[in-house]
Amino acid sequence: MKITFNSPVILTFSILCAAVYLLTGPMGLLSDSFKLLPGWNLSSPGWYFRLFSHTMGHASTEHLMGNLAFILLIGPIVEEKYGAKNLVIMMLSTALVTSVLHLSFFDHGLLGASGIVFMLILVVSLVNFRSKEIPLTFILVVIIFIGKEIMDSMQDDGVSHFAHIVGGITGAVFGFTLGSKKA
Repeated sequence: MKITFNSPVILTFSILCAAVYLLTGPMGLLSDSFKLLPGWNLSSPGWYFRLFSHTMGHASTEHLMGNLAFILLIGPIVEEKYGAKNLVIMMLSTALVTSVLHLSFFDHGLLGASGIVFMLILVVSLVNFRSKEIPLTFILVVIIFIGKEIMDSMQDDGVSHFAHIVGGITGAVFGFTLGSKKA
């Protein structure tokens, strides 16, 4: 038996997240490069980079490990089902949509891959989607995961429940779109 690099997009993203955490956390380098800062700064090239790079920054070891656990568990299924190219598009789109909406409604920073995690959760719940059918598992996942985020959003806990919800909605859109093309 040999070890294989079975899910290149997910493994590369996970390795990058861990490396960024080591650089920004314990070493204290480049932390603002991997954090979406509040406000629109259309004249700064770094601002455009942070629209996407904030997904690789994490506030703590627990934050990083929690996200990577889901990403490494669910991501390879999505990558195998829809392909690396589609997964990259899903991840970049989720990061961009989450960033733009966050900047539109909030005046604080954002970091972490939680939006991507919720996108993957909703996409994977639709891997068996067929035209004109809605899987019961998808409905239950929406109730459990998105419902919990809506309830938790009433608390001031420093967690961007909005990013989780937006990631989940983006995942549902991709799941239905890719599932209907497959059907």
